[in-house]
Amino acid sequence: MVAMTRRHLPQVLRIEEACFPRPWTPGLFLSELAQRHSRRYRVALAGRRVVGYLGLMVVVDEGHVTTVAVDPGAWGRGVATALLLDAAGAAPALGVRHLTLEVRVGNDRAQALYRRFGFAPVGLRRNYYPETNEDALVMWARDVDTPEYRARLAAIAAELAARGEGPEDR
Repeated sequence: MVAMTRRHLPQVLRIEEACFPRPWTPGLFLSELAQRHSRRYRVALAGRRVVGYLGLMVVVDEGHVTTVAVDPGAWGRGVATALLLDAAGAAPALGVRHLTLEVRVGNDRAQALYRRFGFAPVGLRRNYYPETNEDALVMWARDVDTPEYRARLAAIAAELAARGEGPEDR
């Protein structure tokens, strides 16, 4: 994983358009990248090719996963898992104790991934995704700064490594 920069944006935007019915604009990404003290955006690389990205917004002791996407050609290869390992592993050093995110209620695959990382549903945001008339499931992973959570991450990382999955830059 490496920090997302402006030079990654053309590839990030291609993935964004392939994955989301209402993709973020270049201006929105640039605005997020400019907020260096409260944002952490990373890309996963296969060689020089961006195969995924994740954004994290830090507010006090909470980290909000703002976006996660993987190039459809790299689905099923552990890229999203590696991105989440990177974010969750870095969270305590950023002062983060809890992680949160929203996910489409119909996105069972993503929900299963988030559950592996200890995220649990806590609520629903009605019509959060108006372009598809979908609700969002709000999920939280609590106490990500504990030895128990670090052990969870280590087990996930070992599993990923044993399968030889993830981006080349992990």
